[in-house]
This record gives sequence, C-alpha cells and structure tokens, in this order.
Amino acid sequence: MIEGIIYRYCCGIAWRDISETFGPWQTVWRWHARMACEGTWDLIQTRLHDHAEQAGLLDWNVSVDPTIARAHQHATNVTRLKKGLSNYKNLLIEPLDHAVGRSRGGLSTKIHQLVDGQGLPVVTICTAGQDGDSPLLIPLMEQVKVGRRTRPDAARGDKAYSLRAIRTYLRKRRIEAVIPEPRDQQGHRKRRGSTGGRPPKFGAEKYRGRNVVERGYS
Repeated sequence: MIEGIIYRYCCGIAWRDISETFGPWQTVWRWHARMACEGTWDLIQTRLHDHAEQAGLLDWNVSVDPTIARAHQHATNVTRLKKGLSNYKNLLIEPLDHAVGRSRGGLSTKIHQLVDGQGLPVVTICTAGQDGDSPLLIPLMEQVKVGRRTRPDAARGDKAYSLRAIRTYLRKRRIEAVIPEPRDQQGHRKRRGSTGGRPPKFGAEKYRGRNVVERGYS
C-alpha cells in the first residue's frame, strides 16, 4: 500500500490510474486517507526530522516561499472563502484545513513552506489561494520544532517578505534576515535622509541558496 501511494505521487496521476501491481486503487486510496486522518504522515515526518537533526543533516539556513495549487474542477461547488477573508486568520468562519479560495487564477490553494538549506520541508501551511505571502512567515517560524530546536540560524525570502514587522520579529529571535530590500523601500528610506536609517543587512552570497524551496516545489 505504501509503495502504491508513493508511486501515485511520484507519477502525478489519478488514483484510479495506479498500476494493478499495487492492488485495487480504492484500497490504496483508503490507506492513504486513513493514515492522513490519523496523523501518521505527520508522525513519520517528525521522526525523520528528529533523525536528521541527530545525524547533523539539517541545514538551519532556511528558505520560505509559497506556491499555488489549482483546485480540481469538482471543487467548484464547495464552500469557499469570500475575497478578503483567510482560513488562517478567521478560523471561526472557515476551518484551518479548508484552504480553498479564489485568486486571479481561479479556485486555488496556496501552499506556504519553510525548508532547510537543502530543500527538505520543515513546516508547511495551506491557506486560501488569495492569501498573501508575507503574513504567513511568522506563523511558519512559530511552528519550527525539531527535537529541542525551535530557531533557525537564518531565514531567506524574496522581496515580498521585506516588511518591518518581519525584520523586527527575526531580529528579536536572533535569526539573520536574508531578505533583499525592494526599490520602493530603498527610495523611501533615502528620501528621508539621516532619519531613514541604515539599509538592512543583506548577505547576497547566502541569498543564492534561497531557490532550494522553489526547486523543492518543482
């Protein structure tokens, strides 16, 4: 059953297209659904994280980025969030696991992921498709827990995460912010002269490793 589940995800096919070698596709799907509801997959990932940390295999220069997953055509009749609402911020309106919303591309789910320096997933949060990128960085950071470790060494993100609140949060937790400053923020700071403050510290060499999160999605 486990091999059938892995085969399905590696090939990106529909459940009913699974090879008969693994048995009836309904049985494979039932095992997958049951293990998901029981939290077995989450437990497996937790154990693998702990093993990797003990072996010194985790790189704590983490990267963050979201991606969009289009909803299936059968999702057109499900309850979805209205524009401006978020399943992550309005749990009384919509459960956390009902992450279907309408973005520019139609009905979709946004997957926010925090990965280690080698692209191994550490934390994943799903929200409605219209949710922004930057508001989820702090919730992702708050869920980092591998063994006794709860704080990365550095956080790499693109310009969408260049917000004062995010930089303040990372500074308070002694996490290096490897986030480039957008041109509009640079211009605003320079126009204020000496009151604009110094430009934020940015490690260009370390930033080159940010794309591990995008490669992971691919």
